[in-house]
Amino acid sequence: MLQGSRRQPGRLHHRDAAAGAAGRKRVRWPRPGAGAGAARLGGGGREQCPAQASRWSLGSGAGGGLPGQNVTMDEGGVPLLPDSLIYQIFLSLGPADVLAAGLVCRQWQAVSRDEFLWREQFYRYYQVARDVPRHPAATSWYEEFRRLYDTVPCVEVQTLREHADQVLHLSFSHSGYQFASCSKDCTIKIWNNDLTISLLHSADMRPYNWSYTQFSQFNQDDSLLLASGVFLGPHNSSSGEIAVISLDNFALLSRVRNKPYDVFGCWLTETSLISGNLHRIGDITSCSVLWLNNAFQDVESENVNVVKRLFKIQNLNASTIRTVMVADCSRFDSPDLLLDAGAPPGRVFDLGSDSEDEEGGSEPVPAPARAKEGLRRFLDGLLDARAQPQLSEHALETKVAELLAQGRTKPPEHSMADASKLLIFTTGCLTYSPHQIGIKQILPHQMTTAGPVLGEGRGSDAFFDALDHVIDVHGHIIGMGLSPDNRYLYVNSRAWPSGSVVADPMQPPPIAEEIDLLVFDLKTMREVKRALRAHRAYTPNDECFFIFLDVSRDFVASGAEDRHGYIWDRHYNICLAKLRHQDVVNSVVFSPQEQELLLTASDDATIKAWRSPRIVRIHQAPRPRPRSAFSPGAWRPRCRPPGTGPGSPWLAGPEEQAGGACADGRRGGA
Repeated sequence: MLQGSRRQPGRLHHRDAAAGAAGRKRVRWPRPGAGAGAARLGGGGREQCPAQASRWSLGSGAGGGLPGQNVTMDEGGVPLLPDSLIYQIFLSLGPADVLAAGLVCRQWQAVSRDEFLWREQFYRYYQVARDVPRHPAATSWYEEFRRLYDTVPCVEVQTLREHADQVLHLSFSHSGYQFASCSKDCTIKIWNNDLTISLLHSADMRPYNWSYTQFSQFNQDDSLLLASGVFLGPHNSSSGEIAVISLDNFALLSRVRNKPYDVFGCWLTETSLISGNLHRIGDITSCSVLWLNNAFQDVESENVNVVKRLFKIQNLNASTIRTVMVADCSRFDSPDLLLDAGAPPGRVFDLGSDSEDEEGGSEPVPAPARAKEGLRRFLDGLLDARAQPQLSEHALETKVAELLAQGRTKPPEHSMADASKLLIFTTGCLTYSPHQIGIKQILPHQMTTAGPVLGEGRGSDAFFDALDHVIDVHGHIIGMGLSPDNRYLYVNSRAWPSGSVVADPMQPPPIAEEIDLLVFDLKTMREVKRALRAHRAYTPNDECFFIFLDVSRDFVASGAEDRHGYIWDRHYNICLAKLRHQDVVNSVVFSPQEQELLLTASDDATIKAWRSPRIVRIHQAPRPRPRSAFSPGAWRPRCRPPGTGPGSPWLAGPEEQAGGACADGRRGGA
């Protein structure tokens, strides 16, 4: 501690004005001469140099002192206030005021960095439940507070208006250098992701009889782009197509039929993709076939396949398979963020067990024989009028289809050891509304188009493939996304009323306006975390559309029908930001290489780029001008390094952020 100051030690003053809502008296410290903003920490919380501290933090007037002087000491070096009292005073302050007070002197600086103080500030500001521990990767409560405040992409930095109609989907390349957008204007646009985003290429799909583009995905090495669209046709048409585009010269390499169109399609390997087809069996019964297609459709030999059937799955009660995606099981054991189980495993169950149909101790009856016997008994009951109450036409069709499929379905394989990837999709069993998530293992020998094309090797008694796992969410699924490590599946769902029963498959229960964001662990097949809820949707069942979400290492984001995008923290389950558009937000996507960059797409025909306050300060920091080595002051240190000064500290309010504003302000905290 420095002694022998030329100025009088600072005096403590009290005033009767209320200190926040608590109404307590507070200590009045010397105010910085350059405004309150200058007293806060700059980029990265670095220590200020002495010249900067004297000029921008301590100011002048009564109570001031030289750099490093402890202005709360008397002339004998004894503190005028004990640390415990300063700590109690700081507890009544907000985070920005605590940081400002910490620049008054060394004693206050030490107290302002107290771990217990910042733990209280964290739980109070972000309104996190006290039983939720600190993020496992965090080194301190102060740094954790700053992470959630300063690294969330909530500052709008650019608006792209090149699309002429609603923008439906966004996807990033794995390198993060490019991204693609799909729109109702029937174009697929590819963009350069530089500091200023620019349009690289635009492909018009109307010459191929497309109505609009709806989904895109880059393959693993970013050499090919999968683009999915909807065919022109009557309103009830469900046909679509997948196009494969080369990213070297933007040539169209191949086109694959896709029905229904909201299967979307996805890459399985770098050169093979999955598409769907639908075959009607009855009025409300159908069969979905998932195909593995070679991205290059040129035929080099009659012995080389360009397409192979992967799975054939029965659909009941007007349901179909939609929204296919692939999860890589090899990454499950090294997750980016390990989430704790927080819900019973009742939502996830195995469909492969037939133990309830077998008598204990008796010889197992072959599945075809059981199916025939069950169907015979059911039909006998109908003929004898013993089936009460009378079944409707739809219920009768579903019951017969279930009995027929029992002896024609290949049982699921329960071993996860050999599975290299999981095929994930939405489905259902009660109504056409997608209310279940189906999971099917993809074994190594299934990841190539080699082998029989039309399933000639399949036995006659195994017409359908059974699902390995099913997740029932008891609601309408409107979005799914995988964490970067592929272990956790995030699901947007609009819940059905509690206890609702589906009596007619063509009339599903009403759905909630609130969107629940559910999380499932694909390794344990269990639900984890409680449902996140902040975003809303208003369309009914028959008009409900997909809301694409995305997951980064620390955050999860989603669009909504309330004209906003939302960002949550994955560990604390809290909403951190609300991003404004002029219409429905259909899709959000994080840069895979930089989670502090987020893109949002909306029905207002725009794409918005959002960056974190920290990145905005870095990009807008003034660059030093070159000086002559002999000019006066050539080696003088800067007194205001980039990231400091009024309006730029990491705790500056949203209205002070340069380059844009956090739409609707930050979430959490009063």
